[in-house]
Amino acid sequence: MTPSSNRRHLLHRMEEARRQTQRQLDMIDRQITRRMTALIPSLGRKQSGYRRGKPPDPGAFLERYRASLAALTAERQPEIDALARKLARQEHAIEALRRRLGIEDGRPAGRHACISTTVDHHDAGPASALWPETGASISR
Repeated sequence: MTPSSNRRHLLHRMEEARRQTQRQLDMIDRQITRRMTALIPSLGRKQSGYRRGKPPDPGAFLERYRASLAALTAERQPEIDALARKLARQEHAIEALRRRLGIEDGRPAGRHACISTTVDHHDAGPASALWPETGASISR
């Protein structure tokens, strides 16, 4: 292998490792979402109707949901933080190697370079079910 092809192979391996790390973060996001979905029935109304003339508090469910979500996320936070740091390091290393190889936005520079046809579906994933208003998953 030539030095150039060795570096391209290294870049490919680094990108695959980054995708694997992103998949692990996405998996944690899905696991938390599944657990919260399973908890929703138990978080339902603790009392129905009026009690001592007071109407039911519509925000109570949301408060219980947020507290449960915070507890579940806190359980996994060390793992999430470690993977997020790893992902940041990987992205920085990939960008540095791309600059050395003269590759911008994942495409080789120059007209004789080979163009990759693989598509990374994990980068542009949907918004997280946990934080849909941010439009980003846990890691972002």
